[in-house]
Amino acid sequence: MKKTLIAFVTLALLASCSKKETTDGLHLTGNIKGLKNGTLYIQRIVDTSLVAIDSIKIDGNATFERDIKLDSPEMLYLFLDRGVTNSLDNNILFFAEPGNINIETNLDNFIAGAKITGSKNQELYEEYQKINSRFVEENLSLVEPRFKAIKRQDQKALDSLTKKGESNIKRKYLYATNFALNNKDHEVAPYIALAEIYDINIKFLDTIQKSMTPKVAKSLYGKKLTKYVEDLKKQQQTAASTAE
Repeated sequence: MKKTLIAFVTLALLASCSKKETTDGLHLTGNIKGLKNGTLYIQRIVDTSLVAIDSIKIDGNATFERDIKLDSPEMLYLFLDRGVTNSLDNNILFFAEPGNINIETNLDNFIAGAKITGSKNQELYEEYQKINSRFVEENLSLVEPRFKAIKRQDQKALDSLTKKGESNIKRKYLYATNFALNNKDHEVAPYIALAEIYDINIKFLDTIQKSMTPKVAKSLYGKKLTKYVEDLKKQQQTAASTAE
């Protein structure tokens, strides 16, 4: 009888632990090397504005830990209020998802030095950004030559640079579309569609939206993408009816 009671209690404890481990919330941990004093704010975008959903006071101990209610994978921001400077290097973007996520960084290179682990969507987003950054850099490299061509009124050079810029944008959008389609089983797919190529031809957005797995379609960004595509279709229908 005693052994049966012990076994029952053990099973109950294991069940309790199992429930805690499979919680839908985000358990965020981290460390900011070199930070002695300051305040961390965990933020999310609400109606195009960043809104703080939690704060962490750092006073001597640079490690931090928080449990955040999270119903669906979502891009969050870890903002550092240094208190003594207006540094632009103060907001880390990370793709949060239910489970354990850790952020390790340092005070001198808060964003560039950040290492984020525990999120598959974050891993995929970083993979996407590595290639996407090349398109951004190429576009920036055209700024100075374009300015010089305008200054010397060289239309031929300007036309050539314009074509290069347009080609670069097309390749950027094609890459983003293919990346979203290849990762349709992760929430990063609809996020990229909404954040990076929202103004692409609707047929591409429609293809991404229809390719999403049921789980992703029910997520925060999956629902937003579905609504966005539906709204665009309605706008096109209205415009077509008005033109007739």
